[in-house]
Amino acid sequence: MNRAVTAALVALLAATPADARVTAFEVTAQERFADGQHFGAGPYLRISGIARGELDPDDPRDAVIADLALAPRNARGRVEYATEVVILRPADPARADGRLLYDVTNRGRKLLFAYAYDAPAGQAELNALRRPAAVGLALPLRAGTTLVWSGWDPEAPQADDGMRIDIPVLPGVTGLVRDEFVFGTRVHPADRPTAPLSYPVADPDPGRASLTVRRRREDAPQPVAFAYAGDAVSPRAIRLLPEGRRFEPGSIYEFRYPATGARPLGMGFAATRDLVSHLRHDAPAVLGGIGIRTSLAIGISQAGRYLRHHLDLGMNADAEGRRVFDGMLAHIAGAGRVFANARFGQPDRTATWHEDFAHPEHWFPLAAAETVDPATGRRGALLRGDGSDPLLMEVNSSTEYWQKGASLIHTDPGGTMDMPALPNVRHYLVAGTRHAGRFGATTERGRCHNPNNPHSAGPLLRALLAALEEWVERGIAPPPSRVPRLSDGTLVPAEEVLRRFPAIPGLLLPRFATPIAPVTDWVAGLRGAEEAWRPLVPAVDADGNERAGVRLPDIAVPRGTHAGWNLYAAEGLREEPCDREGSFLPFAADAAARQAAGDPRPSLAERYPSQAAYAAAVRVAAAVLAAERLLLPADAEAFLAAARDRGLR
Repeated sequence: MNRAVTAALVALLAATPADARVTAFEVTAQERFADGQHFGAGPYLRISGIARGELDPDDPRDAVIADLALAPRNARGRVEYATEVVILRPADPARADGRLLYDVTNRGRKLLFAYAYDAPAGQAELNALRRPAAVGLALPLRAGTTLVWSGWDPEAPQADDGMRIDIPVLPGVTGLVRDEFVFGTRVHPADRPTAPLSYPVADPDPGRASLTVRRRREDAPQPVAFAYAGDAVSPRAIRLLPEGRRFEPGSIYEFRYPATGARPLGMGFAATRDLVSHLRHDAPAVLGGIGIRTSLAIGISQAGRYLRHHLDLGMNADAEGRRVFDGMLAHIAGAGRVFANARFGQPDRTATWHEDFAHPEHWFPLAAAETVDPATGRRGALLRGDGSDPLLMEVNSSTEYWQKGASLIHTDPGGTMDMPALPNVRHYLVAGTRHAGRFGATTERGRCHNPNNPHSAGPLLRALLAALEEWVERGIAPPPSRVPRLSDGTLVPAEEVLRRFPAIPGLLLPRFATPIAPVTDWVAGLRGAEEAWRPLVPAVDADGNERAGVRLPDIAVPRGTHAGWNLYAAEGLREEPCDREGSFLPFAADAAARQAAGDPRPSLAERYPSQAAYAAAVRVAAAVLAAERLLLPADAEAFLAAARDRGLR
């Protein structure tokens, strides 16, 4: 259909029964994806729409949503929402494979193809999803999979086709809120003259608010003069005084103020639940007759934490008690959830040592398996064991062990023992990889002191997604979990790694792994007893590379040391972890260069006598991973081709 014509047609394609959760699906545009290009299952259609639904505050499945009972209701006593939806499906329903893959949006963005399928496009093009570059290797399109995205955060950025949900504001609700700003990291650009607020100000009297600054997390906060900026009635920004003073990049600013505009943000979880259930079971016309046999979900970073929270809230069972997602892959989520199902929640926060440290992200239970919280004595598990649980994969990089408590998803909270394996859960460490390790990453330092880590987790994600499909659809068990463990000495305190790390010239080391603890008062910035939960990190070899986890060929046959941490380069910040970045320290070319630099690690020439020897080692490493189904055959060949092209000098 012609895009201009389609955009002008607004059709209600899904009139549903009176008691249904999704009440209508409104198509706003339908067009041929990539001008009708074939990817293996014929051309695809890109469909944009709005899913309208309603939730019942008196239904126990919805009552877990914080403040839902305070939201305005319609004549049926329900709370309404409208979420943006994008669907990519085969134009010919006969070419569909019956699989729905739901990619949880991350701050309104589509990340699947960049992280798992090496899409070379920029984020704006990934969000727009109209050209072949946006789907990279396009493996789901080759198979005939139906892909779905939807909004779940009402404040997600709308620029560049970001996706949102429309949910009501709670009338008359005000409260004290704490915003945190770190310019140049979480707030862009670094020289921005104002700091944006998460909520409208309830009382614009500056005397009711306070602003502080500190350079490092451990420094004492100091008061700063400020003024509101923007709308005088309900401002959404502040600026520094005296006029013209700028925020210092890298420093931590905290602003406490009376706010309004709270929403029942947990509605986003229920909207996802009901949309996927609707697409699976109600055979809406928007799918053109495609029958959905299985549904999978992937979430990356914030979106992975969203999936863990989805499970925690019991959202994987729909109104009829049916399973929503049969399989789920949470990537680089650590042990966290999102700060969403709370009054004045701020889902965009991501807790690290230097940024957002005391915003809620971690709470018990941390693991899929049942554990006991040493702080409270409470027993619990992320999975429910009631038939609604999906087959679950949790994949993390080195960064999540150092900054996000990833070890706590497979040990007890006190870090004293490995948890027994569950038959429906797998855990994987992508060894030697940073949080955002993906295709196209470079060694550019950016704000960090050490060169960055360019290693990509994409090849492993592709293999695991293929294994997840087989697990769900054919009952073929995926590769066993591959993580560091206490039992074999590959999971250790951070102090042990730092003590044994090679003395590489010019390298800055972190002081510790970020402590993980529940937040007791996020407005005051208070956390619980940090000694109760004990995150551990992967042990390293003599080169500083991690010994356990999935060691992709670039780690198994290294050309340098890959780490999941880095330190800021700016004055006064060199002891602070540089957001969620990593480090890469290349080996010297030969023994003479190594000795001149004072580098204790053997050089490339000392490790690999020739180019052929290096390529042969890569061939063996890739073949082993492919045999273990941790690498697709095409990726094994790609690693070998790259090894043959690389010089050793």
